[in-house]
Parts: sequence; structure tokens; C-alpha cells
Amino acid sequence: MTRNRLLIVDDETDMRNGLQRLLSREFPGLQVVTLPDAEQAISYCEKETIDLALLDIKMPGMNGLDLLKYLLGKDPWLTAVMMTGYGSIETAVEAIKLGAYDFITKPFEKEVIFRTLSKAIERNRLLRENSTLKQQICEKPQSLGFTGQSPAFLRFRDNLEAVARTNYTVLVRGESGTGKELTARAIHQLSDRRAQPLIMVNCPAIPEQLLESELFGYVRGAFTNANQDQEGLFSAANGGTLCLDEIGDLPFAIQSKLLRVLQEREIKPLGSTRTIKVDVRIIALTNLNLEKMIADRLFREDLFYRLNAVTLVTPSLAEMIDDIPLLVAQLTKKVCAELDLPLKRFDQWALTALMSRAWPGNVRELENVVRRAVIFSPKDLISVSDIHFIENPPKFSLDPTSGEDFMHSGTFEAYKDAKDRIVDDFTCNYVAALLKKTGGNVSQGAKLSGISRVALQKIMKRRHISGAEYR
Repeated sequence: MTRNRLLIVDDETDMRNGLQRLLSREFPGLQVVTLPDAEQAISYCEKETIDLALLDIKMPGMNGLDLLKYLLGKDPWLTAVMMTGYGSIETAVEAIKLGAYDFITKPFEKEVIFRTLSKAIERNRLLRENSTLKQQICEKPQSLGFTGQSPAFLRFRDNLEAVARTNYTVLVRGESGTGKELTARAIHQLSDRRAQPLIMVNCPAIPEQLLESELFGYVRGAFTNANQDQEGLFSAANGGTLCLDEIGDLPFAIQSKLLRVLQEREIKPLGSTRTIKVDVRIIALTNLNLEKMIADRLFREDLFYRLNAVTLVTPSLAEMIDDIPLLVAQLTKKVCAELDLPLKRFDQWALTALMSRAWPGNVRELENVVRRAVIFSPKDLISVSDIHFIENPPKFSLDPTSGEDFMHSGTFEAYKDAKDRIVDDFTCNYVAALLKKTGGNVSQGAKLSGISRVALQKIMKRRHISGAEYR
């Protein structure tokens, strides 16, 4: 177990030694280091890391406040407690404003410093754990193939991490090409089941007459040519995760059997009279409207509610427009590696073009466009002319030989400002034309554009566009 390291800085020798004996005895898990002045403390912290600091405010040379600023600048998560005399309360309050956790006044009672330091140790533990968790949330999805910084992506990333920590059945919904299978793999990889099997099943790819035996297994003699017992996918995934892709295409007859597995946590192989207990987490994927399928009696309502214990919705590319440059960079690197080509990149005009079009196929469609551009571009720098094959190019000029559209107040506009302005203009014009076409009907506009209704409403809200203006 890692010991917390406490640094005590005080110019009084008796105070330092007394605190070291007192605190080492009261907190056995604490490593106490004492130093006489701020200069030596800075030299020590250049080589070593500390978790907590107990600093005297009034010292010769650099005072405790300046030392506090240095330490917090080096480590914002540091928990620092200041020591001061009765006449320096105002200074202690200033230390709190600078970022100190608390202060104690000299001379102090043992109980006071014990109580203050106990709280400081607990605060340090919580801050460090929170920092580690945030780093894991950021890094793990990235290492599993996720890329993004947009609000929609960050919300999705946080939800994915939260879901992965549970053992619930998960229903992953989203448009085609938004990474539902990647999401399932990430949930498994970030879960406590990561060391156990993850088995992916494409439900419509297996003929209905074989699907039951594939999922649940069979015993010898269950049907013609069943010459020996055969383990099913549920048994093979025992202890791990079973991902059912395209769950909406699961035959109605199999749905009832799956419902029993979810309810009883047991399977019955085909032809067997006995049941087998299984410990399998189910992740179901779909881009279909299951609610409509229930109304049309194509999907069991009770199964839907079993699968829908926890739902994750993968964001569409329309909700992650600002992430397109990051996605393009990642996809370009991947494609160049696959083709054993020197790394290529898209210029700003090509990126702007990609950011200003609809993506009904989402990231999968974007990947196809990147792949074709990398293959057909003879240059290392991919330009607008290299993506001429995209079906709906931007409706504004992207002629790099003319900079007039990017001149403001006699100076050339910054790339980020130009990109934001162009994308915003495109979005406003697109939504206005869309609502004009549908007479202000947002639901119809969402269907026509390939954007989810919620995403379209968010876009309208951000741009202060009302559907009522077009009715």
C-alpha cells in the first residue's frame, strides 16, 4: 500500500521535530518529511513528490504563501494546511483564497491538528482517485478506438464508463455507422469481465433454424446428424459477455427463449431435459425502432424491457461535427498504415468541406471517404479536388486561390474563426432550407436529413431557429 507523504515546512526546529513525532505516531501510514525553509522545500519537491503539506506562513526568506503558490502550481491536487499565529488570521484567509485546504493557529491542541490532518488525508485520497478515474475515462475509450472532444462525445464517453462498471444488461442504440459494436467491445474491456470471453453474434447472419442450437447448444440425438453434444454460445461466453448484434432481427420464436435466459440466468440445450446455469452479461445492439416493432407485434415487449435495463445511445456524426478533424486524422493514419503508405493529411479546405456536409452513414461513411481520398490522391496533402466524389459537396466557395472570404478588417481571419463561421453559416442555411421544405415540421425534417430529432432540436436551439417561423 502506498504511503502518503506529508511535507512540514517550519523554521522552528522544536516545532518541526515535535510535529514529526506526534503525527508519525498518530498516523502510522504517513511518511513525514520536515524542512526548515521554503528554498529547501522547493529543492526537495523538484526531485520528490508529496501528497500533503503543512506550511508555516511566517518564515525568513520566502514566506509560506509564496511557497504555497509554487507547490500548487506544480501540483494543483496538493492538499495544503497552513500554520499561523493568532495575529495573522487575515493572512490565513488569504491562503485559503490561494488554494490552501485549511489553516490552524499556533499554539494548537493535539486534537485540532489530528482532526484537520485526518480530513486533509481523506481529501487527498478523494482528489487522487477522482483524477485517476478521469484519466482512465479519457484514455481507455481513446485506446479502444474512440476519438472526440465535442460535448456529445464527452457525455457518451462518461456514460459508457459508468455503464461498464455495472453488471447490467445493456441496450446500445444508434444510427448505422456510429460505432455500436465498438461500444460493446469497450464496455466489455472496461468491465470486471475483461479477462473472460467476449462473443459477438450477428443475429440475422445465422439462419433461423440454426440460431437456437448456436445460442443454446444441443445434445446428442437432438436432430439428424447431432452425433455428439455441442456447447452453445451462451456456455462459451460463461463468465464473460455475449453481444447480440441487430437484436431487432431476432426471430420471434427465439425471443421468448432469450427472455427466459435473462429472467432465470439458465439455458436449456436443444433436445435436453435439464437446464444449465450461466453467468453471462448481455449487450444488445440495434439501429431499429423497437417501440414501433412492438406495436407491429414483431418484437416482444417483455423482452424489450429486459434488454432495456440500461441504454446507451451512440451519437451521430451530425452531433459531433467539431470532432471531424480528429476523426479524419485518426482514420487517415489507420488507412495509410493498412496500405503501407507514408502518412497523408487533409488540408484545411478539404476538412472544411467534410465538416459542411451531411453524413447519413456517420463515421463508417466518413471512413470510406477518407479511404478513397488516400487511395486516389497522388499527393501527401489531400485537397478539395481529391474528394470530388462526395455526393453533396458544400454550397459555398472553397477556392484556396481567393482569400477574400477570409479577410476581416484588413487582416486574414484565423483558421478556427473562419471554420466556425463557415460551419455555422452552413448549418443555419441547411436547417432553414430543411424547415422550409417541411413547413416547420421538425420530425419530418429529422427524417429527411438523417439527423435524429433530438439532435436537430439541439442545433435549432443553439442557432435560435424556430420551426414556427416556417409554418
